[in-house]
Amino acid sequence: MKSFPMFIKTTGRRVVIAGGGEQAAQKARLILKTDAQIVLAAPEIEEELAAMVRSGKATWHKDPIDTALFEGAVMAFVATGCPGSDAALHALAKAARCPVNVVDQPELCDLTTPSLVDRDPVVVAIGTEGTAPVLARQIKTGVEEMLAPNLGGLAAFAGRLRGAVAARVPREHRRAFWRWVFAEAPRNAWTRGAESHAIGLVKQALHARGAPDTAGTGSIALVGAGPGARDLLTLRAVQRLQEADVIYYDRLVDPEALELARRDAERVFVGKVVGAHAWPQDRINDVIIAAARQGKRVVRLKSGDPSVFARAGEEIAAAEAAGIPIEVVPGITAACAMAATTKRPLTERGISDSLILTTGQSQAGDGVPDSTRLCLPGTTTAFYMSVGQAARIQSDLLARGVSPDQAVQIAADISKATERHVHTTVGHLADDVAKSDLSGCAVIMLTWPKTQATRAMLPANMARNEKAISCAG
Repeated sequence: MKSFPMFIKTTGRRVVIAGGGEQAAQKARLILKTDAQIVLAAPEIEEELAAMVRSGKATWHKDPIDTALFEGAVMAFVATGCPGSDAALHALAKAARCPVNVVDQPELCDLTTPSLVDRDPVVVAIGTEGTAPVLARQIKTGVEEMLAPNLGGLAAFAGRLRGAVAARVPREHRRAFWRWVFAEAPRNAWTRGAESHAIGLVKQALHARGAPDTAGTGSIALVGAGPGARDLLTLRAVQRLQEADVIYYDRLVDPEALELARRDAERVFVGKVVGAHAWPQDRINDVIIAAARQGKRVVRLKSGDPSVFARAGEEIAAAEAAGIPIEVVPGITAACAMAATTKRPLTERGISDSLILTTGQSQAGDGVPDSTRLCLPGTTTAFYMSVGQAARIQSDLLARGVSPDQAVQIAADISKATERHVHTTVGHLADDVAKSDLSGCAVIMLTWPKTQATRAMLPANMARNEKAISCAG
């Protein structure tokens, strides 16, 4: 190493930032994360810096800068944007023996600013000694995905309890106690947003003078995998995949999403392949509960969002009946992904102020659902898993008064390399679906404008039976 990484205390200490423009503002934003006394040194400062001064977050040194300004400062940043001024100010800081960073001039830097993952008081600093800042940012993104946004709160809570733990938990049990706090039920509850529950667990354990025996306890997470592209998974979804001992997934989940899981996590396919036998829902419920009872962290990975046509309610009910902790991690549902890839909003002022998610499928033994019953002027309707019902939907829409010329979009494999779009009209919906060879979980979407007048504001109807094949994600 050519630089030694360390953390420098800032409480009650000054940090001087010389410069009044955007470069100085960038450094000020960074130091604002600390409790340092920020001194802005420049004859003029931009509005963002002025706002910091007005709010009391910084002081403004307008006078000429001399060595005395840097004396006693914990560090200084020189960011005037003028190479000559930067060199002169660097010399003043060095004369005052103040460590200094000169923006974009590494040869004049005693200090370099790392990429930070901030979960205060947990802070991860990533540096490349100035050789590859883009790589540092890429690493930062990976670490951001690993650490829950609220993790710092758990660390702060633990810090407040250290004295109580030292007083109540025997020394030989403390390491196990803290390992349980940061790796087991308290952390799992905290990171899913149940901070009060986590605090209760820790205080119960503290009262019992040690961590509970966690053998045999597990959990279930219903995780939304989104429409397909793995970079559309949420950070929380990635975290659950990386924590999972076993993952149950179906055919709609893109294999790339599974690549984000732990290498040693067990993967169990429970979906239906065309022409093959499907796992009944009761059997899926049984196996995920059985795995959780073995103490495993179970992920039930579902395409899109678990709460949208994904039978999450049955799995939640089964887990709760068995007394297994269960969490739902939302995902990007197909309608939202379709709106993004087609750049056509789901709602639009003056045209559509309501969004309907419906399906043409029904539970075995039930009648065909009335998918169009909520279609009214001013609505956008997304029909999930409905291409097999295209003729009925077309007939129902026409019967409700939708113009046969109204544009309809159909999309399949949204955000995947095999993504396909079919653009048609209500009047040609059934014929064009038949010609397109689309099947399964394609989404049919149309917007019925509020009035005939507003219909003219929409883009011209897309060409009949035009197919657009694109890649996304």
